[in-house]
Amino acid sequence: MGKRVALVLAGCGVFDGSEVHEASAALVHLSRGGAQVRIFAPNIEQMHVVDHFRGSPTEEKRNVLVESARLARGNIEDLAELKVGEFDAVIFPGGFGVAKNLCSWAVDGKNCSVNELVKSTLQAFHGAKKPIGLCCISPVLAAKVFPGCEVTVGYDKNVDGRFPDAETASAIVELGCKHICKDVTESHVDATNKIVTTCAFMCKAPLHEIFDGIGTMVAEVLKLS
Repeated sequence: MGKRVALVLAGCGVFDGSEVHEASAALVHLSRGGAQVRIFAPNIEQMHVVDHFRGSPTEEKRNVLVESARLARGNIEDLAELKVGEFDAVIFPGGFGVAKNLCSWAVDGKNCSVNELVKSTLQAFHGAKKPIGLCCISPVLAAKVFPGCEVTVGYDKNVDGRFPDAETASAIVELGCKHICKDVTESHVDATNKIVTTCAFMCKAPLHEIFDGIGTMVAEVLKLS
């Protein structure tokens, strides 16, 4: 039987939800790895809704679970129903929804708060010594919940203009965690905490390289499961 993996989404669309390509890449690699996947999202209102064509917020209100259902092709569950005993691992794709809906990093940076249900989910997997996979901005969740852990969000300097959000690495260090510099096709494994991270769209890179990097993250998560 394949590994049982929970995938947690934060909406649908890079600017206010889960990054679509990252979520899809994770699902493809999990499928290729023979995993049995169930998809979850918190039943909460989004911080705001962004018009992805104009790149600006609207007055519309949307629900994270309802929007995430678009990515899950309707087959999704409320995060409140997730039982850690039914899974071998959990994975969080990135996207601004992580920093806006799952925590308040987009507004408060390293002083952010993490949604209580998201926090308890992470703590439950960590406490059960089950691996946690995070990509793009999602590693900040681990940095907030697990002081001293090791993560990567790419490089800590904007090398060749490829890492425009390199200051995120510095904020992670300020939280007392260790940031490991990794390129987009790589992932980092914190073996002690069973946390696997990759930078994905935190790097300006071709889509196939982001896809491959997420593949290394998924492979390491399955290996630790």
